[in-house]
Amino acid sequence: MVSIHRARVTAALVTALVAFTSLPSFGSAFYIPGLSPTVFREGDSVPLYVNKIFSEKSPLPYAYADLPFVCAPPKDAKKAWLNLGEVLRGDRISTSDYELIVGHDIKCKTLCTKRVSAEDAALARDFIANDYNVEWIVDNLPGATRYNLGDGQATKQWRYRAGFPLGKVKWSKSNIHNHVTIRILYQSQPGPSGGKLIVGFEVSPYSIDQGDNDSCPEDPLNVGAFQAVSDKEVDIQYTYSVQWIEDKEVTWNKRWNLYLVSTDIQIHWYSIVNSIIIMVFLTGLVALIIMRTLKKDIAIYNEEEMKDEQDEGAGWKLVHGDVFRTPKYSSLLCAILGSGVQILVMAVSTMIFALLGILNPSYRGGFVSFGLFLFVFAGAFAGYFSARLYKVFKGTSWTKNAIVTATLIPGFLMTIVFMLNLFVWSKNSSNAIPFGTFFALAVMWFGISLPLSLIGAFFGQRKAVIEHPGRTNQIPRQIPEPVWYLRPRFTIVLGGLLPFAVIFIELFYILKSIWEDQYYYMFGFLSLVFVILLVTCVEVSIVVIYFQLCDEDYNWWWRSFLVSSFSAVYIFLYSMVYFTKQLSIDHFVPGLIYFTNSLMICIIYGLLTGTTGFISTYWFIRRIYSAVKID
Repeated sequence: MVSIHRARVTAALVTALVAFTSLPSFGSAFYIPGLSPTVFREGDSVPLYVNKIFSEKSPLPYAYADLPFVCAPPKDAKKAWLNLGEVLRGDRISTSDYELIVGHDIKCKTLCTKRVSAEDAALARDFIANDYNVEWIVDNLPGATRYNLGDGQATKQWRYRAGFPLGKVKWSKSNIHNHVTIRILYQSQPGPSGGKLIVGFEVSPYSIDQGDNDSCPEDPLNVGAFQAVSDKEVDIQYTYSVQWIEDKEVTWNKRWNLYLVSTDIQIHWYSIVNSIIIMVFLTGLVALIIMRTLKKDIAIYNEEEMKDEQDEGAGWKLVHGDVFRTPKYSSLLCAILGSGVQILVMAVSTMIFALLGILNPSYRGGFVSFGLFLFVFAGAFAGYFSARLYKVFKGTSWTKNAIVTATLIPGFLMTIVFMLNLFVWSKNSSNAIPFGTFFALAVMWFGISLPLSLIGAFFGQRKAVIEHPGRTNQIPRQIPEPVWYLRPRFTIVLGGLLPFAVIFIELFYILKSIWEDQYYYMFGFLSLVFVILLVTCVEVSIVVIYFQLCDEDYNWWWRSFLVSSFSAVYIFLYSMVYFTKQLSIDHFVPGLIYFTNSLMICIIYGLLTGTTGFISTYWFIRRIYSAVKID
């Protein structure tokens, strides 16, 4: 099979092996896209794959081969095998009739002459008005247009913008690009073999109206008229030229660098410094509590003759008989925290693979594929943690708890995806999830994640119950009226602001890569911000709950989760600002897609941060109360 197809099939094997074994030695034995080159010889045929059209103004991509106003795909067209991430991002890759022969330039060749109906011409006009771009692929490189990032003619810094415009609006008319000049940049290998490595794939589009002349344009730059499309029937002649150019500057292992937008590194360092300052502040506050306040409180409390001299700051010791009282909706809490642990394991594992370079930009859809597979196999951790906590709350049916853990959050998200998919289907977008993919997701959910959750719960419920220091009183202690700044709403809203402040700068680049089709590759910065975020969630939850206990309020279980998870609300509000300031989406379904996906991302983020805060707070409370002598 051709190179791109072989790359995707092998990448799927890598994904499955990594997910099943989690052993690096398995992954190193197989080909990962972007790490092993394909060598072409003189006269070899290089396939050109057509994928989709996409736009920054709409999250609705469309399969290029299905467009009614372009040349129909060949009868023997073969669709490339797609991984799960590619399907979910709307990729639909298939072969085309474009002929690329290594070392053979084509001055001009006619691909086809297409008679386009008035309805289809109007569709093309609308796509052009919405700035849709075309994505083709050669040797796993997306076709790109080149632009200068430097300052005019003095300094030239060439970069690639993935895709090329479907057409252009000029003089209030939509002109479709029906001629392309394809430039294949290659690197010659030393030795008698004369192999060539493709290091660039540039596409220069033109709109040319040939009128009654069926021949190819001799010079696409000198054209008398453009090929306009409106709401009338029209004949469009599609032509192309091919140039093979040796590039002695770009090497194969750096061919993706031109696609990666060069953002100001200082901004990312500013984000890191901002995050570290917040983390250091919280670390100092936690250290102050542990080193001074707690140490003093415990010493006073453990001196029998000094019990009457406790100050108001030692109120947390007065609730030792109620602090481990089972909270309301404990079963729901177990299920939510189990899913949070599952997401936490998935996020950390995915970040590690990204840092190892496996999830590089050349592995199209790899980030989503790995994330889904790791989430599914992390079901065992969800079941285990949920079962252990469920046993602490004296639950009676661990199997029911495991099933709820495995189905509650994933079922809610799947329902949202299914409802959203109905709207996407109505637009005939390639982003609509096919029935087969839905079936595969259901098999992964019920056939892998659910059984693993039950297995994890089985081992979790067999473990000895987590011991709490002291006994819980039979009669609940009355909780005094809290001061205004310790009320639950205030502490949750204020506590959630700090984790958001840690990531809001890096969040801009993440949203830009998701919604503006830019490659995100700074995983080193991302992982560092991620670690700082987790540390911040740990510290802010501990600080808030400590002051709550000092105010003799022992209802901490849910609040320790909500304090950190509330930062998801700020992220959703930030996404609303980003929508109005950065995007040009002005239709209902694209807007619905944006806000629905933002909501699901915020839910997942909230579960991750909330679970991190809960686990750390639970450990902290057990530690401080185990240091107190309780009768």
